[in-house]
Amino acid sequence: MTLGQILLATLLAGVGSVWLAALLIRLGVMAQGARVQGHHLLSFAAGSLLATAFVHLLPEAMESPSADLHTLFTVLLAGLVAFFLLDKAELWHHGHEHHAHAGHVAPSPHSHSHPHLPGAARQRQPGGWSILAGDSVHCFGDGVLIASAFLVDWRVGLLAAFSVLAHEVPHHIGDLIVLAEHSEGPAAQRHRAARIKVSVAGSMTALGGLMGYGLLGLLDAQWLPYLLVVAASSFIYVALADLVPQLQLQLTARQTALQVSWLLAGMLLVAVVSHVLHAGHEHGAHGGHDHAGHRHAHEEPPAELGSFRQHPLHLDRLRPPPGPKP
Repeated sequence: MTLGQILLATLLAGVGSVWLAALLIRLGVMAQGARVQGHHLLSFAAGSLLATAFVHLLPEAMESPSADLHTLFTVLLAGLVAFFLLDKAELWHHGHEHHAHAGHVAPSPHSHSHPHLPGAARQRQPGGWSILAGDSVHCFGDGVLIASAFLVDWRVGLLAAFSVLAHEVPHHIGDLIVLAEHSEGPAAQRHRAARIKVSVAGSMTALGGLMGYGLLGLLDAQWLPYLLVVAASSFIYVALADLVPQLQLQLTARQTALQVSWLLAGMLLVAVVSHVLHAGHEHGAHGGHDHAGHRHAHEEPPAELGSFRQHPLHLDRLRPPPGPKP
């Protein structure tokens, strides 16, 4: 059941985000004067990523009795440095700045062309194959992170998949625009080819989820909180190093307020979804139903922890039973 959930969530996050991006392009989201601009989507994505990392993944990892806080924060720091190095190698960078690529979006105050960057970096425009290669690597990594979240609890996995989808949509909007320009033929044919190419790259999320499920299932359960911290470090890095810098534009007070509103909306939506999922979980746990396989704190834990695949639900099952009452 867990594997099916992982595959479904990774496909929705990886491929579903491509088709949602194509729909937004068709609706004119990136057009000059549109009510919803690209930087609004970036703000929403940044908010959802930060909320998922700080409100859900990190607290979930810290609740594990087998995890040491000092080690967890060391892993968090190491993860941020690792993603920085991957970014330098152009294996993790999203490249949202090609949203305003020539011809499709008229120059405007909302352009993500990064006027503050050096000229050489500003003029660098990746080709079609380099975009697809980078996309595939990043989507594969996203799939592994989603799988690690699902192995904790399907609710954590669902929030992780939603956050991945949210930050992939503005990224795929740029990919579709650039790849359509690098294709030949009529406009409809070029856009169709771009959708297919980016969808294939997005499907690597499902492959990453499958590989992650298989490999992580071989590890002891004590590694799970550290994998959650790695996932959180990925979300934090993408939000603060990739998305937020592109929002540092000279905007009017009204435009800035809209940016902040979209940022808060992303955070709020994650908080609401998290609350609803956990409320439903608590209702089911106390509603008199028999939940086979789910252990509560008052039950005896398993004699041996085993692997993630044996214990895929929640870190609560790793907590020792309460001591005898005096």
